[in-house]
Amino acid sequence: MGREITLTASDGSGEFSAYLAEPASGTGPGIVVIQEIFGVNHDVRAKCDAWAEKGYFALAPDLFWRQEPGVQITDKTQEEWNKAFALLNGFDVDKGVEDLQTAIDTLRQTHGCTGNVGTVGFCLGGRMAYLCATRTNADANVSYYGVTIESMLDEAASITKPLLMHIAEEDEFVSKEAQKQIHAALDDHPLVTLYDYPGVNHAFTRINGKHFDRQATDLAHGRTAEFFAEHLK
Repeated sequence: MGREITLTASDGSGEFSAYLAEPASGTGPGIVVIQEIFGVNHDVRAKCDAWAEKGYFALAPDLFWRQEPGVQITDKTQEEWNKAFALLNGFDVDKGVEDLQTAIDTLRQTHGCTGNVGTVGFCLGGRMAYLCATRTNADANVSYYGVTIESMLDEAASITKPLLMHIAEEDEFVSKEAQKQIHAALDDHPLVTLYDYPGVNHAFTRINGKHFDRQATDLAHGRTAEFFAEHLK
């Protein structure tokens, strides 16, 4: 359904690819789909296609392009996990936010897009969706089991657009203490909504992943769909 497009980095350092899926109607809001640590792989592209079927332009930029363009790996082998964590450790978060702003701007300028653009991210992408809420002009943002957000809570005062966060209570990468800190900092923020999912682990929405949970996934995705319908359409 989708196609590859090329974006130009705002700092002039080069070009990077992104996967774009477009709604059949040719018009609609936009959503930037932010990758996990496995690149813009089949799972990310399928998410873009699914949003296009719901009437959105969906764009997934390659955030690892400064290290290795075109990464598309899975969670099925230790070798791939090792590569994914190496890419994560080498990832420049600040440059990543700049590239996401470029993706947001690109969607707004895409023919047929209404100009309303949100972001949704998973794992690393969940962290970046939170930072899109604090550092970009996206109209609405959704974070699924974002990692290390507890170390960035001082940025919460910069949130000026709605943010929805899905938290896996048994997340192996986000401790109970980290979750407590996130709630303490954000529960009373008028623009932030947090949902906890008992009994599920990190990446509970990753289809075919070892922690996939259909009930929690359907609930979270339903909430996200309602959130974007309210704030983007």
